[in-house]
Amino acid sequence: MPEFVLEFDRFRLKLGSCSCIMGILNTTPDSFSDGGKFNTVDTAVEQGLKLIRDGAHILDIGGESSRPFSTPVSVEKELSRVIPVIEKLVRKIDVPISIDTVKSEVASAALDAGASIINDISAFEKDPSMADLAAQRNAPVILMHMKGTPETMQINPDYDDLMLEITDYLNSRALFAINKGISKENIILDPGIGFGKTVEHNLVLINHLEKLTALGYPVLMGPSRKSFIQNILTDDEKKPIRPDSKKTEYGTLAAVSACLFKGAHIVRVHDVEQVSPLTRIIDSIRNA
Repeated sequence: MPEFVLEFDRFRLKLGSCSCIMGILNTTPDSFSDGGKFNTVDTAVEQGLKLIRDGAHILDIGGESSRPFSTPVSVEKELSRVIPVIEKLVRKIDVPISIDTVKSEVASAALDAGASIINDISAFEKDPSMADLAAQRNAPVILMHMKGTPETMQINPDYDDLMLEITDYLNSRALFAINKGISKENIILDPGIGFGKTVEHNLVLINHLEKLTALGYPVLMGPSRKSFIQNILTDDEKKPIRPDSKKTEYGTLAAVSACLFKGAHIVRVHDVEQVSPLTRIIDSIRNA
């Protein structure tokens, strides 16, 4: 498995032989699986600290939902949700904070508050000045593939060649970032499970992940609590499985395992406590 080293700010992350866990902290009232649970500063900080105690190597904080059919929020609203949380957490933890946003104004304020990584689900397409910001601040970036926007992405997504289209897109966005002055060593690619993909698309994507890792960048995968897991496990359409149910949790663990064995370097998850021992076993097997 290819090894990568991310060196930024005061942090150094080795990616490859040891799986990297990114803990999800949504400070929104409408996220698909935990909306409203952590939308006060105190509850968000408490959850962030728990994720770190449970074994998260990166904390990913977002203030705007990207669930299917969600609508954007204002810069002011997003800032009010994430900045106080970052400011409090950065004084209490010693792992990097990632800001999950498509707005350069939010990313800039988050970096000022203590965040170190920019996670842009639009791969700099929503706000091209995000690339300039990342280059100026020497911040690692996560570039994701999404077909459409959160409002439209799940309306009959279709591909002629799924893996070719995703790898070509992410390669082109990585080259865009490099041309903007971002170091190749600071680029992480995310194929965007659930973002403009059907159940079958997500399964193919995981099963053929080597086509993306072949581009030569660290790869992040985010299967946690995604609807494709619930759709596969649902026995009765009248009784859908909840995103935070035990069945979804077990399905997520299976998907995370597959992602890691297929070459993912980072997994973005809600349930760090459950995923952490899983990754330790998988790493031990892969390194044997």
